Amino acid sequence: MNTQTINWGIIGCGDVTEVKSGPAFNKVPNSKLVAVMRRNAGKAKDYAQRHNIEKWYSNADELINDPEVNAIYVATPPLNHEEYALKVMKAGKPVYIEKPMALNYTSAEKIEQAAKEAGVKTVIAHYRRQQPLFLKVKELLEQKAIGDVRFVDLKMLQPHQSDIITKTENNWRIDPSVSGGGLFYDLAPHQLDLMMYFFGKAKRISGISFNASGYYNADDTTGGQILFESNVLFNGSWCFTCYERKDHCEIIGSKGKVSFSVFDHNPLILTCP
Repeated sequence: MNTQTINWGIIGCGDVTEVKSGPAFNKVPNSKLVAVMRRNAGKAKDYAQRHNIEKWYSNADELINDPEVNAIYVATPPLNHEEYALKVMKAGKPVYIEKPMALNYTSAEKIEQAAKEAGVKTVIAHYRRQQPLFLKVKELLEQKAIGDVRFVDLKMLQPHQSDIITKTENNWRIDPSVSGGGLFYDLAPHQLDLMMYFFGKAKRISGISFNASGYYNADDTTGGQILFESNVLFNGSWCFTCYERKDHCEIIGSKGKVSFSVFDHNPLILTCP
């Protein structure tokens, strides 16, 4: 095995890995997807055959202990992130975990502590930091194109049964026992990670979350504020059972503002009066 090549294994080769983070591993220099695992052996085999992957497993331990695999992507629902991440780290292999990091704060802390003790690289799938749109936003902020940033307003509004995410057979994303919460848990990590990328560490965080509609067991409405150490105030509103569809973020500065969407394909707008 070429030690300069990252030979990836995926635990949980479901819909999220079909385009975004499955075949993509083969498009990066010195990177190759060599094995996949899914509890349903038939689906694991089908995935491997369709994507020309050498090996497939229905048992996660077998993939983790495959000597050819030297890095592992945990792409299961959050319920299983802690279990598999700890096993991967115990095997001494780097682990890439789909967001959200874990089912809850306690589980995330266990993963973080295990990573420190094992001394292996552990990262979460906050890949949007490296997308051109958000690199440009970061550049504009660093250039002070809008002056000193004062305030951020983010709104994420979706109708019930929106197509913003991929539906699954059991719709686990709105089952808190599997996902940790509702659609806020699935989508907001990308948005909040971008805010931390832009503005640094948080000094104070507050919020409220509740189930406004009763359509399912998870909360569907969330509001929150972050005061960053950089003296930027963030205000976010999320609702996944309203009439309107909106994905909009405004960063307002002393000399102008920049507006963009995180998920929708809308243009970045720089306004400097």
